[in-house]
Amino acid sequence: MDLEPCQAVVDALADRGWGTFPGFVEREEVRELARECRTQWDAGGFRHAGVGRGEVLHVNADVRTDHIMWLDPEFATPAQLRWHGRLEKLRLAINRDLYLGLADYEGHFAIYPPGSFYRRHRDQFRENELRTITTILYLNEDWRLDDGGQLRLYLQSGEESPYVDILPEAGTLVSFLSGTFLHEVLPAGRQRMSLTGWYRKRI
Repeated sequence: MDLEPCQAVVDALADRGWGTFPGFVEREEVRELARECRTQWDAGGFRHAGVGRGEVLHVNADVRTDHIMWLDPEFATPAQLRWHGRLEKLRLAINRDLYLGLADYEGHFAIYPPGSFYRRHRDQFRENELRTITTILYLNEDWRLDDGGQLRLYLQSGEESPYVDILPEAGTLVSFLSGTFLHEVLPAGRQRMSLTGWYRKRI
């Protein structure tokens, strides 16, 4: 991947703190990641996603009903290694231009079965502000508006904040400042897949 897609992400983060980037990953690469995601799902590799962190982590179906499988770099597949290579180029570009001191990345596959959702939240934990930049790569081909499952990104604080709804279309990358933007996932009408992760700053 050349620097141009990375620069578009950097510019959007610098300008408004968020951005969407259709076609960030080529179709065949997206399909390979989607196949791996479905295979792991069929093999029982996912678990119910929780709320909180560490000792306070718990499953709360009133807040979120998705399932996740954390990525382990030691057991990364060739497709996952390519994705991590893209993420590393993006991390270096962000640090070069925005001086955020991003040190590493953590991420997981996420699957929303039909009807699943995730209520409004921020990605940065109150007691731990290491998560700095959120990245979401969508893996869903032929997603339509009436399939639901949009990412609703709130642009201001407060109950009456304006928002944008983003379709989870295959190959689209969404990135935003983890501690700034409240967001939610609207109920999906069919299985919804993504690769979701966070760049973390140095301790």
